Amino acid sequence: MRSLALASSPPWRPSPPDRLVAQIPTSRVPRFDADFTELYGREYPRVARVLARIAGDADLAADLAQEAFVRLYGRGTLPEVPTAWLVSVALNLFRNHRRGAARRAHLLALDPGDAAFGAPPALADAALIALETQARVRRALEMVAERERQLLLLRAEGYSYRELAVALEIRETSVGVLLARAKQLFRAAYGGHDDAP
Repeated sequence: MRSLALASSPPWRPSPPDRLVAQIPTSRVPRFDADFTELYGREYPRVARVLARIAGDADLAADLAQEAFVRLYGRGTLPEVPTAWLVSVALNLFRNHRRGAARRAHLLALDPGDAAFGAPPALADAALIALETQARVRRALEMVAERERQLLLLRAEGYSYRELAVALEIRETSVGVLLARAKQLFRAAYGGHDDAP
């Protein structure tokens, strides 16, 4: 059985579970394999970074990005705009994960006795400022509606207007206006400071 652990992927990225690899047909057109390998090497880091920014969890982002590529490979053909297709699938996977996590959190009550004992070690000033800025940006992003948050994060990662339009199912001619509105909403949520990212 063929594994998706591609030579161009970093060694620390997991291969898909065997049950997923078993679902992938073994007879492929060599051109698709080459195109897929090139796309994986180029786009996997972008998709994983976008998901990490949205989810705030790099491990979850890596898993969801990998799952998006497994689904693309399972199709056997590349869609018209593969980058947008991957982002769209990855965002849907994250939404599904978040719904499941919300249900689990509702069902499970945390025991206050589970808290770690002792205070965490003090951070250096620069690291503390960076963490505070990250937390402030994350809070501001959470105050912005989901579509606007996705627009900002995808655009910051370098996706084109066309890719944004396809991934988020909006008209390409509306992307600029929606992006400008999203930036205004983010700045307002961030506090209107000039240091807003």
